[in-house]
Amino acid sequence: MYQNLYRQKMIVLGYRFEPKFWMVLITAVSVLLFIELGKWQLSRADEKEARHELLEQYAKQPPVALPNTLVRLEDFQYRDVEVQGEFISEHTIFLDNKTHQGHAGYHVITPLRVLNSTLLVAINRGWVATGYDRSVLPHVNEINGVVKVTGLVVAPELRTFKLSEMVTAGKVWNDFNLLRYQEVIGQEIQPMMVLQKNNVEDGLIRDWDRPDSGAAKNLGYAVQWFLLATTAIIIFLVLNVKRTSTKV
Repeated sequence: MYQNLYRQKMIVLGYRFEPKFWMVLITAVSVLLFIELGKWQLSRADEKEARHELLEQYAKQPPVALPNTLVRLEDFQYRDVEVQGEFISEHTIFLDNKTHQGHAGYHVITPLRVLNSTLLVAINRGWVATGYDRSVLPHVNEINGVVKVTGLVVAPELRTFKLSEMVTAGKVWNDFNLLRYQEVIGQEIQPMMVLQKNNVEDGLIRDWDRPDSGAAKNLGYAVQWFLLATTAIIIFLVLNVKRTSTKV
């Protein structure tokens, strides 16, 4: 009944609206899909905002002591921690393609053997510039003896891999893989990376950027999906509303 009334009204206005069933179905499915994708991006934005607020909250708290037993990453992620131990300099690696104020360089990662434990912790000690000859690694001062490191816990890159496919590239790595690093060293490592904050006499630059929440990107994606839903409706109407010569 309502469809007939609407059709009569459209004819009176000089237009007719007679969409085919398959076009209605495709448009409806597309619009629902775009809306759901937009809502999913909004939920991702909310998650990132919540995580960022947690990070800001932790930043105001004093460092917590990292235990000398194996821990879970989620219990310490985004928190400042304090850990004592000795650096194992022979296992230092240089993470390539890191820049500071427009200059190319490396992040220097050295494992720290936790005091009174067999566990290690991967410490990102900071940034150092590359030299004119990239075949020669920059000099980094070794830190001997027991040291205290304070830093921010972040998630390392974790992957599963087959040992037969494991490839090491000497001291220079293009990305960091904790499982790969653990296999190279041959000792168990805490499931985290610590970005060192306290200064020691090693010549490295520790100028860690505080990341924003990243929610703006998801909000932008959500807007795009909602615009696509709107566009699908407009296209549907344009293709199915036609002029008619019917007179009142």
